[in-house]
Amino acid sequence: MPRLLSDEEVGRQLAALPDWHRRTEEPRPIAASFTLTDFADAMIFVNQIAAEAEEMDHHPDIDIRWNTVELVLCTHSAGGLTQLDVELAHRISALPRPSTSSD
Repeated sequence: MPRLLSDEEVGRQLAALPDWHRRTEEPRPIAASFTLTDFADAMIFVNQIAAEAEEMDHHPDIDIRWNTVELVLCTHSAGGLTQLDVELAHRISALPRPSTSSD
């Protein structure tokens, strides 16, 4: 089982993840919200996230609201944040943001 990160370790790691913040409710997961152009772009982005999550065998909680994708990461089996969460957050933040709009 992955090792839980200390609050200090999480703080250091989040400094390199500007899209992400720590939530206050237990088990204090990290979360991010991404706004895309429209629903189609949000779904493309979610599918990109799904591919990364499947590759890592580590899955975020995902909430889709029209053009907004909200993500929460926590290693539930460990009861908090682990390096798996941080690694997936980095991968998600590095994904290209799709744009299917004809603007």
